[in-house]
Amino acid sequence: MTGRQGWALLAAWAGSEGGWPVHFGQMVARLPNVLTVARLVALVPFVALLATATHGRSRAAAVIYVAAAATDFLDGYLARHAHASTRFGRIADPLADRLLINMAVILLVYHGRLPWWLGAPLLIRDAYLLLVFERRRVATEVRVTRVGKTATALIMVSLGALMLTSAGWPVLMFGAGIALSLTAGAQYLMRIQEGVT
Repeated sequence: MTGRQGWALLAAWAGSEGGWPVHFGQMVARLPNVLTVARLVALVPFVALLATATHGRSRAAAVIYVAAAATDFLDGYLARHAHASTRFGRIADPLADRLLINMAVILLVYHGRLPWWLGAPLLIRDAYLLLVFERRRVATEVRVTRVGKTATALIMVSLGALMLTSAGWPVLMFGAGIALSLTAGAQYLMRIQEGVT
């Protein structure tokens, strides 16, 4: 039995008369959105801690950041395998991701932990794509590519590491993530022009 079949079977059983008294199927369906909202709420203490951190290094901010990043992968997994994808999730999930990453980039550049010329392309790319999606009204239909997912993973890991260590490898990893991110951005634009999202 595959993971997707297992989620479907569990949700169906929970919704039957012999299922659990709590509506487990409904809880699973709502969990991705709950995690997305939690990630948005976590931005407040994360920004406060990192903004006031000495030299841009903060274990507390890193813990919140890693936990928020982990919910990104978890809610995406649940949405796909438990068939719990919603319109709210398709809009709020990528929004939460970009806010988390962009605020981390801005604050790490401010503290001198990340070169501005590495952070700027990401911020410009996200702002440009947001304008394109808004004008063409395709934000609710855009699907993240594998290249985009890999780029996000590299960037998230590197940013978390920059909050903890002075080593140079997180900057190199961030640069690799940026290269993939720009590639993914070009793919999104091509798909929009072709009418495929």
